[in-house]
Amino acid sequence: MFEKNLKYYRLKKNMSMKELADACGVSPMSISYYESGQRKPDMDMINKIAKVLGIYVGDFLTSRNTNLNFIHCEFRKHTVLSKSQQEYAKESVEEYFSRFFDAVECLGGNPLPTPPKCYSLKRSGDSEKDAIQLRKYLGLQQEGPIDELVGMLENKGILVFEMDIDNDHFFGMNGFVNEYPYIVINAAMSPERKRTTILHELAHLLFVWDENDEKENEKEATAIAGAFLISRKDLVRELGVHKSALTKDMILVCQEYGISMYLLVKRASQVGIISDYLAKDFYIRANKANWRKEEPTRVKSIEKPFLFKQLVYRAVNEENVSIQRGAELLQISIPEMEEFCGLVEV
Repeated sequence: MFEKNLKYYRLKKNMSMKELADACGVSPMSISYYESGQRKPDMDMINKIAKVLGIYVGDFLTSRNTNLNFIHCEFRKHTVLSKSQQEYAKESVEEYFSRFFDAVECLGGNPLPTPPKCYSLKRSGDSEKDAIQLRKYLGLQQEGPIDELVGMLENKGILVFEMDIDNDHFFGMNGFVNEYPYIVINAAMSPERKRTTILHELAHLLFVWDENDEKENEKEATAIAGAFLISRKDLVRELGVHKSALTKDMILVCQEYGISMYLLVKRASQVGIISDYLAKDFYIRANKANWRKEEPTRVKSIEKPFLFKQLVYRAVNEENVSIQRGAELLQISIPEMEEFCGLVEV
């Protein structure tokens, strides 16, 4: 697996083949051969490459799960991500889920829930109705806040991965690993933005879309995500049928539903609770305060994918893997691993 690990760490370092080749004193073609597996570098070169990439030689030797079949959904045509950043996103997904499914296999059988059938919901063209349809399909109540969105999806067999990527323009992507749907989000986003992005990607996974109208698809997926997080009935119940001003009690609604003020104002405008003028005035003031990028976080609790950790802790506690192997899978220290293993103290 040297070649896969080499490509992954090069992309993680945000280096081109030429940049890595220049730093190591070889030709770009040599790096290409190494990454394709056509040639193997000698130990001196491996040491040199590791030093340039800032990793240990042992990182190149980390095994990859070869029993996995990935289907990465294509990036949007108008994405601003470079080709290398797109490749890094895909390589990160494969590296993460290689470790994830190693933990699954250590437990024997299949501890994962059966995921819902994807691309099976027909859109009505009404985002409010489609959001309710999506909630019903997932076995959720038709209205009201969803507190643990990530945990809910993981318990339904939809895998969630927070990826570290130094790019403000990457929000999320989706695909499949061994027929399990996955959703990837940028770990650096605000909690509210993560929730909206997860639902945007979920809509892409579960609804049937027109392949020839990407721009409209993106707009509609975003609308479904917003209506899923706070429905028309929720808005009327929380805000009333009409508001003539944006008042501080709306912050409490944001906290309750795990959404940003941007989204709440947009939804209130869409259903006619506030005027377009009031919404526009808010956007102007919020943009001046840089809220589009740094709006204060108001969620009650920070959601994190937990299924992977849970599987590894269980495998260690059942002695299917060693504490050292568990730490390697989660990429944490042995003392950190030991903290979550052993008997419950009363």
